[in-house]
Amino acid sequence: MVLGVSPTATAATRYYPVAPDVRLNVRSGPGTSYTIVRVLPEGSRVPIFCQTPGTTVTGPYGTSNIWDNIANGEFVADAYVNTGSDGYIASRCG
Repeated sequence: MVLGVSPTATAATRYYPVAPDVRLNVRSGPGTSYTIVRVLPEGSRVPIFCQTPGTTVTGPYGTSNIWDNIANGEFVADAYVNTGSDGYIASRCG
């Protein structure tokens, strides 16, 4: 082990691209009724820490009720994120 580096610090976080030409709303929970906390600019890439069911949304990558947790208290509709899958690609948020 390298001095001063913890095993978790060396683990790479994967980032997924948001659909092209989209400014994506980031919400406080997994649904369109939750408050918009910020808007991601075009060309953004997001980490997905966990996923959870919520409001069904239709976007460039299909129709889905999956919402991606991209930060503490921040969710985006999976239908706008290019994960390469129509299903869950991360653990369920608990």
